[in-house]
Amino acid sequence: MQTPGSQSSLHRANLERVVRAVRLAGSLTQAEIARTTGLSAATVSNIVRELKESGTVEVTDTSAGGRRARSVSLSGDAGIVIGVDFGHTHLRVAVGNLAHQVLAEETEPLDVDASWADGFDRAEALVGRLIEGIGVGLDKVIGVGLGVPGPIDVESGTLGSTAILPGWAGINPRQELSQRLGVPVYVDNDANLGALGELVWGSGRGVKDLAYIKVASGVGAGLVINGQIYRGPGGTAGEIGHITLDESGPVCRCGNRGCLETFAAARYVLPLLQGTHGPELTMERVVELARDGDPGCRRVITDVGRHIGSGVASLCNLLNPSRVVLGGSLAEAGELVLAPIRESVGRYAIPSAARQLSVLTGSLGGRAEVLGALALVLSEMGDSTLLSDHGGGVRAPAVLPSGR
Repeated sequence: MQTPGSQSSLHRANLERVVRAVRLAGSLTQAEIARTTGLSAATVSNIVRELKESGTVEVTDTSAGGRRARSVSLSGDAGIVIGVDFGHTHLRVAVGNLAHQVLAEETEPLDVDASWADGFDRAEALVGRLIEGIGVGLDKVIGVGLGVPGPIDVESGTLGSTAILPGWAGINPRQELSQRLGVPVYVDNDANLGALGELVWGSGRGVKDLAYIKVASGVGAGLVINGQIYRGPGGTAGEIGHITLDESGPVCRCGNRGCLETFAAARYVLPLLQGTHGPELTMERVVELARDGDPGCRRVITDVGRHIGSGVASLCNLLNPSRVVLGGSLAEAGELVLAPIRESVGRYAIPSAARQLSVLTGSLGGRAEVLGALALVLSEMGDSTLLSDHGGGVRAPAVLPSGR
């Protein structure tokens, strides 16, 4: 039995500190572990040796700063995590290990508005197909990250806005998928997961404060403050699409007038061009035409960029992030949309905040949300699930009653 302050409890705490540092980073050298945890080099060396002998971590030779080093990552046998991303037109599932390696990934078309039951049936089948394909069973799954295109009510766990997914009203996505798979499920909205994905794998690496702006059928933001997703007490932080730009403007789906979303989201922007470019026009096609020089499409994207920049300027004045990452189909426009965003930020943001800000497109494209779902599990899971009662050895993951 461990008592607070005893040598055994201190040792256990140090084991978990090392495992947590490696889990969040994917892999670290022993020197990096020491800097991250504050433990001495000798203590880290002893703990890594113990974890290696128990099979919890793997150690490989590498180099750092031109010197030989040892890279530490969690064992490939320590378990797997799964990411599930529901988009408005797709279902994407990825399987990864605790060393941040993606083992399998697949996307299929899906009309998420049609039927929540069909969506979860398809997700369950695709998860089963992917883990069978890599030769593992559900007993190896430590957790599932689930992304949905709408805000999650923190208290009830249900989708907080039926205007986005009317067919999903009253559904608890975490509970539904957890019951089907029998493993812990952690759920978040797509913008937050996009932020996590870019933070861990993409354009957000190396910063602790960023905003991920996703422009698709709606406009949302995932906010990272000091390395952590900020959700707010009700789970609705980051609804940048409902910043008011014109109180006499178009009526938004939220009931207000002139929200940023009514000037930037696809459902409002596409009708501006469909009269000249046809009713089947998509935002992806608008971006493609703009890059080829189409004057109407270029003008619309420039206007959208300026409006987004006004919202980003408000974020800068309130939160002072060091980086803004643009995601969604609009991001493929590159400098055509980034330049007007920067122009508006320079005009409306406090000069000191604007100078410190970098604005760039995401590097993960449509994979940002599903990789963020993997990162969500890696950030939320407990380190004790990877250690036996004696501090070493891998144990089967517990099936927890709830996710985040």
